[in-house]
Amino acid sequence: MRAFSCSRCGSLVGFEDPTCVSCGSTLGYVHGIDRMRALDDDGRARWEGVPRILCANQPLGCNWLVPEGPELEAFCVACRLVRRHPSPGDDLATDQYAAALVAERRLLFQVLENDLPITSYAERDGGLAFDLLSSTTGDPVTIGHADGVVTIDLSETGDAYRESLRVELGEPYRTMLGHFRHETGHYYWQELVSSSPALLARCRELFGDDTADYQQAIDRHYAHGAPDGWRAEFISEYATMHPYEDFAESWAHYLHITDTLQTAASFGMNLGGLIGDKLAPELRGSLATHPAFSVTGYREATMEEILTLWHPLAIAFNQINRSMGKNDLYPFVLTEPVRAKLAFVHEVVSGQSHSTGTSSNVGHDATTATSSDDRSSTGRANATS
Repeated sequence: MRAFSCSRCGSLVGFEDPTCVSCGSTLGYVHGIDRMRALDDDGRARWEGVPRILCANQPLGCNWLVPEGPELEAFCVACRLVRRHPSPGDDLATDQYAAALVAERRLLFQVLENDLPITSYAERDGGLAFDLLSSTTGDPVTIGHADGVVTIDLSETGDAYRESLRVELGEPYRTMLGHFRHETGHYYWQELVSSSPALLARCRELFGDDTADYQQAIDRHYAHGAPDGWRAEFISEYATMHPYEDFAESWAHYLHITDTLQTAASFGMNLGGLIGDKLAPELRGSLATHPAFSVTGYREATMEEILTLWHPLAIAFNQINRSMGKNDLYPFVLTEPVRAKLAFVHEVVSGQSHSTGTSSNVGHDATTATSSDDRSSTGRANATS
């Protein structure tokens, strides 16, 4: 995530900030130019003569702007992808929904920046949609993906509930943003990988046979756990369950890594001293996050370059967390097989040059990847189509 500044006073502001703490201006994010604009007294921000107003989900915390005009879309590109959400009268679930939208907008920023194709569920069957529902106040919800529809249990916006599941399932990491990234990995496998014979063949070489029975894989995983020695070839225990999950986990970690690198580069973080010198002598005294690469979401870098930058930074962040008495920020080991899988994801991401927001001819007739991510203990999956 880049660092942003208020267009009125130039002060540093965050991606989610609704107002500038320095000058008090109401702020809005302009998708496409990736700027944070201060609204005028009439509630509009203007860019290149186009007036823009806040998304209709502004009461829920959305600070994205939409162009004002005769064909005004009341909701921003991120909020338009939500297919199902809590009813307005469900106050608890609505609060959870607002919290989940923060993670969804972060995901969409990264997806759009990488120029990945997005075809909405409103445009065609199998298009991307988010069903954001709460098992706290409604029926049980299972996090998962099915034919373009990503279902998220809003109950996991609660720290105590999500942490209890993390401990129960033995996971080192569990966040709402992680769920969004993982599940959209299934969507992009469907859209970009399964439709390309060459990519699909290479994907199967790295991740395994995706035609293996998925339900049997779930049953085996929860009955017996990960196989011995899994850390040598997989990024997580969950990745061992089925090739679908291995790809989705690798996809999520690719987004984790590049987003965190971009944030560090945006703030001009330097890694010098003992760690930087010992791990990467050629980077001595230089910015280990390489700002030039971060401008396009790291599409212009190689995966080897990305991981060379990431390794010392991850170590530094882990040590900083420990200094605060917290667990490691990134408690994962990137072995050579895992690095090869991340390199494949990077190839899929960096190879895209599609315009976003329009129908894509990639994957329209692709085999559908269906995953009910049983990491939620709340029961049955939602019916999706």
